[in-house]
Amino acid sequence: MTTTTAQDPGTTTRATADSRIASASSLGVLATLRRGVQVSPQILDGLWITLGLAVAAALGRVVVPVTVQQTIDTGILADGGPDTARVGMLVGAAAAVLVVAGLCSALVNVRLFRSTEAGLAHLRVRAFRHVHDLSVLTQNTERRGSLVSRVTSDVDTISLFVQWGGIMLLVSVLQIGVATVLMAIYSWQLTLVVWACFVPLFLVLRPAQRRVNDAYTTVRARVGAMLGAISESVVGAETIRAYGAGARTARRIDSAVDGTRRAMVRAQKLVAVVFSSGVLVANLVLAVVVVVGSLLGVAGDISVGRLLAFLFLVQLFTGPVQMATEILNELQNAVAGWRRVLAVLETPVEVVDPGEDGVTSPRGPAHVRLEGVRFAYPDGPEVLHGVDLDLPARASVAVVGATGSGKTTIAKLVTRLMDPTAGRVLLDGVDLRELRTASLRERVVLVPQEGFLFDGTLADNVAYGLRGDVGDPAAGTPERGQIEAAVERLGLADWVADLPDGLDTEVGQRGESLSAGERQLVALLRAYLAEADLLVLDEATSAVDPATEVRIARALASLTAGRSTLTIAHRLSTAEAADLVVVVDAGHVVELGHHDELVRAGGVYAHMHDAWVSQTR
Repeated sequence: MTTTTAQDPGTTTRATADSRIASASSLGVLATLRRGVQVSPQILDGLWITLGLAVAAALGRVVVPVTVQQTIDTGILADGGPDTARVGMLVGAAAAVLVVAGLCSALVNVRLFRSTEAGLAHLRVRAFRHVHDLSVLTQNTERRGSLVSRVTSDVDTISLFVQWGGIMLLVSVLQIGVATVLMAIYSWQLTLVVWACFVPLFLVLRPAQRRVNDAYTTVRARVGAMLGAISESVVGAETIRAYGAGARTARRIDSAVDGTRRAMVRAQKLVAVVFSSGVLVANLVLAVVVVVGSLLGVAGDISVGRLLAFLFLVQLFTGPVQMATEILNELQNAVAGWRRVLAVLETPVEVVDPGEDGVTSPRGPAHVRLEGVRFAYPDGPEVLHGVDLDLPARASVAVVGATGSGKTTIAKLVTRLMDPTAGRVLLDGVDLRELRTASLRERVVLVPQEGFLFDGTLADNVAYGLRGDVGDPAAGTPERGQIEAAVERLGLADWVADLPDGLDTEVGQRGESLSAGERQLVALLRAYLAEADLLVLDEATSAVDPATEVRIARALASLTAGRSTLTIAHRLSTAEAADLVVVVDAGHVVELGHHDELVRAGGVYAHMHDAWVSQTR
């Protein structure tokens, strides 16, 4: 994972407007290309050898016009009559050179594909890792599907240009230069005619390319928005069907698809105009050269062979010009994609891992303290106001409060999913911002209301709680034994035995084959295998059946024994059994103590408890 520089613990680290993921980098075209190569240096591996082969391939293309001129002027129209031996020698030599040039061209393609794929694979991995390093708040500034498109389809646009357009653009420029030199040798007059026709096109291309650049930037943004809308609709298909929102969803998808279509059509219209301009000028040049060349030939200023060779050279000149216009269009598309990927990499990491410079926290009973902690979500009011809180080691602490009171925010700060905007969160006296992230994750584990399940077996998903790389949890490995021991220790053997294939049961995408309560059991098994010193639990038993609730309660009792626990309690029965109850109201800790003490005090907690008891009767 990316390691970033440690920051001053007192600095503000919440996601702000400046730390949102930008729609695209603000770099110019050349700056984008330079930055892109810096990020993916593998693209330049062996570049000089590849360029040398490309030069050889390009020089091979001028063999035909030179051979035509020499064959006609010194072979067919020789002073003593046709010289068949010379013609055969010239044709044979030209054929040999063309074979070598073809081999060079093939090697260029192979080498270019290998280096660019290595560079773009590195770019994908780096962008993906950076996305994971970003805080949840920063990630939430963009839809998941659109964020995924930056690592997939946007990189694909770069791949198309780098593997084909980049080297072809260089070869085309080289070919234009070589063709110009040879044309000047054969006829400086016709060379001036050719350039006089193309100079206006070159002057027009620059502003046209800027418009194409803007058009393709819009295309990449529209594609990202479309993928975001589609992925949301696929993931939320059950909710869409449940509420009969199919028509509304279809309109939203249709709008996103239509927006992408219109952006692409507009970009292609501009491309067609630019490309057609090149074709038009190329045909005009050929016609003008035929007319002017014929007049020069009649005047005796150019031979037949030189004129025919010049016509071939004109084709070598105009071909790259037409190709260059198409390549420049692909360049704009690639730059637009590159800017979106670079925008991700430019997004600052707010929850900073001090890396090797950080403190390694020793294992043992976890003591947590919050000192003057304040926090505000992006563009929102402050939700915690100078919270001071001491959570003793090996104690079970329940945090209660109304929805929006700030209790979940406290849990996220203790697990360092976010950093406070002011104040400190300490683990055994050390600011969390000074701890190495790997060390913190070994000691503190969050058990969410519903842990995310990946497509695979139950054993595969439980194995995510194991530290480090593990073997195949389905095989007879030590990891399999650890999983089976966890199942026994948490009293879940009967539940696993009732599943179709036990630990090898497929859970489906996002765990859809399991109930909400069963997914919670998987989260508890993961937490057990993690062997953390502090468990932060976001309680989620209100929507499960009684049998599963009993299993969860039994598993929790085994899981939390001897450990420090911080539970976001949604049901006050959890608070009744806790060693310490923290009552949060409107971002302030208003009461603190044991359940019995708080009930007798007749304050906020007592009123909450009375209301809860009356509802459960």
